[in-house]
Order: sequence, then C-alpha cells, then structure tokens
Amino acid sequence: MTAEIILKGQVLAFDRSPFGEGAPQDAAKVTEAVALRDGKITGTGTLEDMRTLQPTSKMVDHSDKLITAGFVDAHVHYPQTAMIASWGKRLIDWLNSYTFPEEMRFGDRDYADEIANRYLDLTVANGTTTVCSFCTIHPESVDAIFTAAQARGQRIVAGKTCMDRNAPEGLRDTAQTGYDDSKALLQKWHGVDRLSYAITPRFSPTSTPEQLQAMGALWAEHTDCLMQTHLSEQTDEIEWVKSLFPQARDYLDTYEEFGLLGARGLYGHAIYLEDRERDRLREHGASLIHCPTSNTFIGSGLFDMAGLMAEGHRIGLATDTGGGSSFSMLRTMAAAYEIGQLRGTPLHAAQLMWLATQGSAASLRMDDKVGNIAVGMEADLVVLDLASTPAISQRSERASDLWEAIFPTIMMGDDRAITEVWIAGKQAS
Repeated sequence: MTAEIILKGQVLAFDRSPFGEGAPQDAAKVTEAVALRDGKITGTGTLEDMRTLQPTSKMVDHSDKLITAGFVDAHVHYPQTAMIASWGKRLIDWLNSYTFPEEMRFGDRDYADEIANRYLDLTVANGTTTVCSFCTIHPESVDAIFTAAQARGQRIVAGKTCMDRNAPEGLRDTAQTGYDDSKALLQKWHGVDRLSYAITPRFSPTSTPEQLQAMGALWAEHTDCLMQTHLSEQTDEIEWVKSLFPQARDYLDTYEEFGLLGARGLYGHAIYLEDRERDRLREHGASLIHCPTSNTFIGSGLFDMAGLMAEGHRIGLATDTGGGSSFSMLRTMAAAYEIGQLRGTPLHAAQLMWLATQGSAASLRMDDKVGNIAVGMEADLVVLDLASTPAISQRSERASDLWEAIFPTIMMGDDRAITEVWIAGKQAS
C-alpha cells in the first residue's frame, strides 16, 4: 500500500476538552478529508486542499462515514482474554476463581503468543489502536504482547504484573525478582518502535511493603515510564487494604508511602476516593482510569466522572478486559453514559468520544502522538459506519445534527460499525 493516502469523510477532531467551559460539541471540529504520509497525519481540511497538499495520493472515499482517531484503551488485562464474561463473582473471589488460574498459563510462551495475537485481533476489530495492558508475573507474557504489537506497528503500553503475596503458588514473584525482571523487560522494550513499558504492581493487597518499595525505586530510576495499578475498586477491597496496611492514612497512602504516586501514574477504577486521596491525585496530575463495564459487571460501584472532572483530574476510559465485559470502546462509552445517568450527570456524545480517544491518550501522556486527528500526529484512525445495523440506521436517519447521528452508534454499536482501521498510516488487516 502506498505511503501516501487521503481519506474523505466526516473527519472528527478536537481543539480542546469538551469538559471545559462552553457547549461540549463546540470542542470538536469536522472537516472533509485527512491526508496521511509515512505513518503520520499531514493535513486536514477540504478535499481540494488535501489534493493540493498531496496531489499523487490515492483517495479513499468514506463520504457517508465518520473518521476519528483510533480508540485508546487505557487499562486492560490481555491475559484475561479467554475468560472474559465469567459469571457471578465480586472482585476478590473473581480473581481467585477465574483470573489467577488463567494467568498461571502464561509461563508458556506459545500460549502467551496465542492470546496476545487473539487479543490484538479482537481489539483492532473493535477500532482500538492503542492499549495499556497488565501482563502476568511471567516475562514471557510481556515479550508476547510486545512482539505481537511490534509486528503490527501498534503503539502500546504494557508491563509485567508484580505480586509477592495473596496469590497462588506459581503466580508470585519476590520483591527482588519483581524488580529485576521488570528492569530487564523495561530495558529490552521501552522506547523500541511504538512500545512503552509500564511498571506494574497489581495492587497493594498482592504486594508486600518490600515489593512496593522496590517498584517505587524502579520508577524513580526510570521516570519516563508510566506506572499502572488499581485503586479503590470495591468497598471490601478497601477494608482488606486497611487490614494489611493498618498505619496507612487511606488506600492511596499505600502507594504514596513507597514512591508510587506521581504524574505518570495510572490508577484504575478510583471509585471510592476519600477527600485526601482526591486532592493528592490532582496535585500530582495522576491519571484516573474509568472502567465502566467492569464496574457494573463485577458490581463495584459508580465512578464520579462529573465531580472529578470538575476538580481538574486527568481521566481516561478503559474496557478493563476481562473484568470488563466487552472488548469494544463503543460499549464502554455506552456504559460510561449509563453510569453518568445513574449519578444524574449524563455525558454528551462529544465527551464520550473525547474520553475514548484524546482523553485516554492524555491519561497515558501520549496525546501528542495518538488520540486526535491533527498535523504531525501518528496516523491511527478508525472509520465508523453510523448506520451499521437496521436499528441504528433508522435512528440516525432522524438525527438533526452529527452528534445526534453519532450517539446511536455509541449506545448500540459493535464491531459491525468498524468499517476500517488504520494503524501508523496502514490499513489493518
């Protein structure tokens, strides 16, 4: 395929966050075409202007479709792909019944390769071009997902999960091996092509203070890395943390004490935050990752999107595969809308689309690279059919504006809405 191409359609980009002042829809702009060259976006505007910019480019006509940045999924567990949608457990029982037995298998590199490729196939089919994933304690699991993503030219973040207690034998490392393995993997993969490493203590209950200290030390040595973990997902989890760390002021303090609170920190769920935690997370510019399908599927609770945004927090959106019940960011946006409704603060379609693209990219500190359509950005794009099923089509035909046409696809769309996916300027197969 040629390195130069022009895509014609309704090209959606954001000039600012739709959570600020003014109408949410005013944060976005729609143009007629986007030009790509050598994996980057070289221009947006009228078709005539793009043809002037790149007169020899092949043109692909998607006139009746929406072209947006590829979706960015800011918190996933790719090793849980095979056991997604497992019935009937809350978090701690769910981990013991489903997650840990499945993760035991990832010391087998062939199995890790199989699931890594299956996961990336499933997510690309749903329009997701960037993910941030937990792996297992096994270095093989990290090598597998990075190798698969590298072969596809994808920008992803991943890291070896570190756990040295409250997990089955065979699924625990130690403070020292967690540090050593993470450092070796970081040095092997971080910054190679479009790959980034995230230091990854699973969560406080599965790490001793010694391991949390070691992870904090590693992060201090590699401040350009992200650090991902979980925070305040369920009330019984919080009580467990209190019993394990009786001296801690709150759940966040179990990270803060060991150097695991910072601007490049990613804190999944963050549903039951105390005032001190909210203040400290905001002061550090840390990212909170909202996982709505997971929060409803496992019965965790309702994330305070409106309140946290009003306070100035950095927030991303995520499927949380496989606690989340879908690989689709469209379904994830729909769940975020539903949770907003339950809290009395429904989200506008512009806010949902921004969360799934630029907002999540910003949470990963990658919004200068992915998550929007602008000159110089990496050419990760998704083409959405806004009439992909009869039910969606009959509703979108009645729309009075573009946002009313987009909203039925957010609420009812699935992989049938994904017409094309472009990764680094090349159409994904």
